[in-house]
Amino acid sequence: MLDSTVIKDIRTSGFVLRRTNYGEADRILNIITPQGKFAVIAKGARREKSKLAGGIEMFSLADFNIHFGKGELGILTSAKMLRHYSNILKDLDKLELAGFFLKKINNASEHTDSEEYFNILEQSLEGLDEDIDRNLVEAWFLLNIVRALGEEINFYRDKDGDKLREGCNYMWDVNESAFSEISDGNYGTNEIKVLRLMVTTKLKVINKIKIEREKYIEILRLARMVSKI
Repeated sequence: MLDSTVIKDIRTSGFVLRRTNYGEADRILNIITPQGKFAVIAKGARREKSKLAGGIEMFSLADFNIHFGKGELGILTSAKMLRHYSNILKDLDKLELAGFFLKKINNASEHTDSEEYFNILEQSLEGLDEDIDRNLVEAWFLLNIVRALGEEINFYRDKDGDKLREGCNYMWDVNESAFSEISDGNYGTNEIKVLRLMVTTKLKVINKIKIEREKYIEILRLARMVSKI
């Protein structure tokens, strides 16, 4: 979590990762921003006429003003919604996956500070809201979280250290965290190219690649193994 002792006030965009009711009318929020994660208190946010309530909705990008005093929590002084990903709320599967994204970002940002967490979450929520294939969105999210955590993903050499060869098929060896060549493997040249792009390219660009939905299911299966989910 970002060290708030070195700053006093900040204006930033961000997403609410978690909301906890506090006292009679307040809420404590975990917010992910391009500058890192903040824990803040939104005083009176649960009151009916609160000016903060509309800006701290889940699955929404908002503009926040935060003041830091002597306490551990920042004080949210204003919040204005910039974009609400309303299509996510209309689909139970999307809603469940989006909730999973928030939880993963919240947990990951407890251990490492990275400006990438905000970008990963923003692109992933946009993808769900704009109806990009859910398998693709989840796979992209998981692989990029692993990368943001500083873990190396080996999509270039097999378990023996040899370069992956075009025209060959591979399977993912969980124990070695690398590909192993096998004639009926699920990952061929095209799938491996997409996997490499996943960790270097924006989600919307990946979505333009023509690939069968079944292949994205296989890529998601690998992403889950790599991220140990």
